[in-house]
Amino acid sequence: MEFDIDIAEYIVEEGLKSGANYIEVRLEHNISRSLIVKNGNVESLLTTQTEGLGVRVLASGGMSFFSLNHGSKSTLKSEIEKAVSMAKNIGLKTSSSTRLSEEEVYEDKYSAGEVKPLANVDVSDMLSLLLDVDKVTRECKVKVPSRYVYLKLDMQSKYILTSEGGRILSQVPRALFFMAFTAVHNGKILQNMEEIGGSGGWELIEKEDPVTLASNMVASLSKSLIEGEKSPTGVMDVVLGGDVVGLAVHESVGHPYEADRILGREAAQAGESFISREMIGFKIGSDMDTVIDDPTIKGSYGYYLYDDEGVKARPRYLIKNGVINEFLHNRETAATFGVKSNASARASNYDREPIIRMANTYMAPGDMSLEELIEQVSFGIYMKKFMEWNIDDRRYNMRFVGSEAYLIKSGKLEGPIIKPILEITTPAFHKSIAGVGKNLIFKAATCGKSDPAQGVPVWTGGPDILLREVHING
Repeated sequence: MEFDIDIAEYIVEEGLKSGANYIEVRLEHNISRSLIVKNGNVESLLTTQTEGLGVRVLASGGMSFFSLNHGSKSTLKSEIEKAVSMAKNIGLKTSSSTRLSEEEVYEDKYSAGEVKPLANVDVSDMLSLLLDVDKVTRECKVKVPSRYVYLKLDMQSKYILTSEGGRILSQVPRALFFMAFTAVHNGKILQNMEEIGGSGGWELIEKEDPVTLASNMVASLSKSLIEGEKSPTGVMDVVLGGDVVGLAVHESVGHPYEADRILGREAAQAGESFISREMIGFKIGSDMDTVIDDPTIKGSYGYYLYDDEGVKARPRYLIKNGVINEFLHNRETAATFGVKSNASARASNYDREPIIRMANTYMAPGDMSLEELIEQVSFGIYMKKFMEWNIDDRRYNMRFVGSEAYLIKSGKLEGPIIKPILEITTPAFHKSIAGVGKNLIFKAATCGKSDPAQGVPVWTGGPDILLREVHING
């Protein structure tokens, strides 16, 4: 995609002439194709294309934002002047001025390579895959009355220009495959879902083999419904699968460590945080507990090398060996906290302002096998996958309901159990970690935040872990 760089430079030039202290321009072009098959029927087939620009202006301590999807230079000049005037008025009427952290300026370009370009994938191939997945789910021992299969291919091009001289050009194609099934047998109901995705080409989907994955999912549902016993309850040791761990750290670490939440700026939209800015250095988990958010993982769904403020990305160690190490920052919160930005500013589209977001949040793997973790348990459960979860607005109390789970006796896996429920506080979860597996897995997700809503691509990840003496309901 070729961008009109002259337009971006014109906006910066006119903004500075109008009295702006800082201007940031994002040009974006996105093409998306999506397909939904529900219970064997094609529900939706969409191709969308969006193109436009988003501009942030800092003037006299106030920040403003505007976006356009078309317009002449005369239109742009008027919008720029209004944005600068608005920023100045905001600066006059607020008690504290908006400041940005001093950051290194980069000129760079990058892309996520495609072996099989998404633009070349035929709709017939997309549909054939979804119908094959639906077909295999009907070939199991129990009824699967609710079957939802979704495929989305995105091609995103972006150019960022700042008045400080930053210039970042990026092209990131992404593929996402989501499926959710509800199975019933003898009055019992279980659900299972799977979300796979990454940055790259069609080879991402082929590698994951959704048809085989779907077959394994419904086989697991069948086994649990036919053979599953009531879950034990009470205090016991629990082994959690990487799926559950990834979601747990996304919700209990990633979100509450967003600096805008910590400052109370997201309370009305996406909740608060039990974390305070003074908790850097606080021991919140066991020594085995390390949680990282890393946008730079090649092939990841949350992949980027520079954020939407042009700051170079790096791995963010949110928890290191049980100690709170850093928060997620953009340039504004970094200036407030007296630190450097760690490139956490992301916008879901050109018409949204960049805000603090996660990328790929995961618990670092250890050195134990799943068998070794299970051997540590005299009586407990192994919750491999979840079907339901919840967490409060402060990210303190959380709840997970297992969809695939097994009893553990004397260090050995027994038969399946139905819907064990783990209810635990965030500190108790992290402090109870007594073993960490080596099998790190990642799952794709779309993380939501803000109003207007912004959904951005992320990975959640983790290994199998052992929790000591936690409470299970059934």
